[in-house]
Formats: sequence, C-alpha cells, structure tokens
Amino acid sequence: MEHMPKEQDPNPSEGEEKRWLSCPKRKRKNSQCSVKSMTGYIPSYLEKDEPCVVCGDKATGYHYRCITCEGCKGFFRRTIQKNLHPTYSCKYDGCCIIDKITRNQCQLCRFKKCIAVGMAMDLVLDDSKRVAKRRLIEENRERRKKEEMVKSLQSRPEPTVAEWELIRMVTEAHQHTNAQGALWKQNRRFLPDKIGQSPVAPTSDGDKVDLEAFSEFTKIITPAITRVVDFAKKLPMFSELPCEDQIILLKGCCMEIMSLRAAMRYDPDSETLTLSGEVAVKREQLKNGGLGVVSDAIFDLGKSLAQFNLDDTEVALLQAVLLMSSDRSGLTCMDKIENCQETYLLAFEHYINYRKHNIPHFWPKLLMKVTDLRMIGACHASRFLHMKVECPNELFPPLSSRTRRCEAQLPPHKGKRELGQTGRWERPSFYKEVWRESSLGRSLHFSNTAFTICGFKNWKQQ
Repeated sequence: MEHMPKEQDPNPSEGEEKRWLSCPKRKRKNSQCSVKSMTGYIPSYLEKDEPCVVCGDKATGYHYRCITCEGCKGFFRRTIQKNLHPTYSCKYDGCCIIDKITRNQCQLCRFKKCIAVGMAMDLVLDDSKRVAKRRLIEENRERRKKEEMVKSLQSRPEPTVAEWELIRMVTEAHQHTNAQGALWKQNRRFLPDKIGQSPVAPTSDGDKVDLEAFSEFTKIITPAITRVVDFAKKLPMFSELPCEDQIILLKGCCMEIMSLRAAMRYDPDSETLTLSGEVAVKREQLKNGGLGVVSDAIFDLGKSLAQFNLDDTEVALLQAVLLMSSDRSGLTCMDKIENCQETYLLAFEHYINYRKHNIPHFWPKLLMKVTDLRMIGACHASRFLHMKVECPNELFPPLSSRTRRCEAQLPPHKGKRELGQTGRWERPSFYKEVWRESSLGRSLHFSNTAFTICGFKNWKQQ
C-alpha cells in the first residue's frame, strides 16, 4: 500500500511530541552544556533574557542574521564550515521538537530550524576569511586605541594663567640660584686624577676616604647649600610657613636638591658630574671623597635623567616638589605643606602636558625620580652619621675648636623669634644646634662651622 503523506497539522507540536515520546527507542539525554545558561557578555540591544529563536535558550546576540544562543551559533557555523548537513539524518521523519533540552538529539531538525528562522549560510566564513576578519578586527581595535590616546592627550589640561605665573617664579628662582647656569661645561674645572685615588681614612662600612678629595668637596658644599636656601626663599608659599617648618623642609631636601643639580650635569663623554657648577669629578673620586655608595646612585641618576631631556622649568618644579614634602619628621603645618606640594605638582603636570604631551608615560616616569632622590638623601644621612661617629679624628679634627671660636666671636642676637610656644631668646648658636641635629646639619657642620652658625642667622633676619 502506497504511503500517503500526512496532512500537516496546523498545530503539530502536541501530536509530534506525543509520537516522539511514545517511541521506545527514543532516549532523552540531558546535556549539561544544554541546560547551562550562558552567563557571558550580553549586548545592550538585547532585551533581558531574550530567547534564542532556534532552541529557546538565553540568546547572546545576533549571529548569522538571527538572535541565537552561543550553542546554536557554534552548531550552525561548524555545520557549514565542515559541510556536515548532507550527512545529517532524522529517525522521526524530520519532525523533532528543538528546544534547549533536545537540541543535541537531532542534528538534521536543528539545522532545518536554523535555516527556517533565517540564519544565513553565506555569512559563515571559511578559515582564510575568518583569519582575515580577525586581523581586520585587531587593526580596527588598534586604530581606535590610537585615536583614543590622541584624543586623551589633546584633552589633557595645560597650565592656567595662575599656574603659568607660578611656573615662571619657580623657574626664575632656579635660574638665579643655579651656579654657572648653561655655561657649566665651559667654566668647569676637572679634579686632578691624582686626587681621590688614594683613600686613607677608614669608615664604618669598610670604605676609605681620600682626605684631599674630602677637603675639596667640603669647600664646594657650603655655597651649594647656600644656593638651595636662596632657591627656597624665592619660592611662593614657602615664606608663609612657620620658621621651624622651613628649617625642617630645608634640612630634609637639601641633599636631594644638590644631588639633582649634580645629576643634571652628568657628562657622558667624560663620565663626570660637575658639582656646584664648578668641579667635574669622576665616579671613583666622588666615592673616595666621602660619599661612598651614594656616588653610584647619583651617577646612575645622572645617566637616567639624561634620557628625559629636562629643561630648567622641569628641574625647578622637581626641586619645588622635593622641598614641599609634608612627610618630613617634626613638621607642624603638614596640611598646609601638603596643599603647597599639590599646587606645585598640578602645575608641574600641566606643564608636562603642554611641553611633552606626545611622549607616553613621561609624567609618571619622571615622578619616580622623586623616589630615587629621596633614597639618595636617606642614604647620605646614614653614611655621614657613621662617618662622624666612627672616624672623628681623621675627618673632623678642627671641629670643636672652630665651633668654640665662632661662638665666642658672635654677639648675642637681639630680639625674639616666634618658635611655637617656647618663646626662647635665640643666640646664633641655636641655629647651629637645630641644624646639627639633621643629616644635612652634620654635613654643614663639618664643612663650614661658621656658615652653620652665621648663615642661617643672616637668612632668618632677612
């Protein structure tokens, strides 16, 4: 008897499902990946929990012209790419119900439903086209990234009128107190090679100090410190701070600023640093002259800063940031000093945006040099403390007698200074005692006791 095709039921789901369930050979296999809902990225154009048009699972976007889940998208792509659909067959006359439970049971019915809902076979790419598309996507992503970077660079704020005025004042303060200025190479003198090559005085860390080189450096350090003090006096906001805080800030930053100024005068041709704009020294000379391992750090800093190509303004602002460090021990107006430093930092950043906006990550890399300079200052303090304690006779023989002579020659200081709640009458020796307590005071003290006593007296009276 000829098999007649059955008239299609307008509502076939109920009859087909009963027939599919009544078959003894049909086994339902629940796939874990079928039951599991997709929890990845969902495009914003999809409504909440929008179903896949093929199986009813949670859709993840438009795939091959239809809203489908990841499972049906992958099934359709593999079928077309590997040309598998001619091999598909259905045991139940192509009438299987496709949902997220049964979708893996009949490949033919699932593929037919993909076609029926409108998934486009021509949109499935072969391997070569897929690689080309992926490459195009990557190129577009890189292009957008560059465009966003350019846009962000263009949108970076530049200095305001008030910040330009602050920058001008800081730059002038640096230029007026930076020995030799741009002429340091023409005016420098090289320390003779014989000096600094014969260390004789031992230190606590096993190194030895060349007394002749040590003497040369102590002659240089006093005017260098004077210039740092003069630089600070010219800075806006610094003179508004209490007297004690000004001294603490200067004590903390002086070695750091002097190291920065020396590092900025590193000459790669002669491999020397020019100290205080006057004397060019080699690494071993500076090391044997008393600085020890600190000399290595300063030379390394000089090599590193040479790559930044800093101008006078950038060096000046870096010095101002070092000066206004609110974490110095003993400060009374920490909040005010921190606000001052933030003002300098903001103007500094805006100036970098203006001058070097095309150099990626220039600003954070430059700020890291502040940490290097702080470490140099701390290392210097520790080293000179040991030098003074361990070898006073070799390095500091005239210290006590000079101190007594200077104190005897100085008249009493007339007048009264505000020193918090102490209200003490000050003699010039008071500045010596306060200054001597710091690492900078130690270097000041052994280099020029008279300056230690008199220099700050004169500065305070101005």
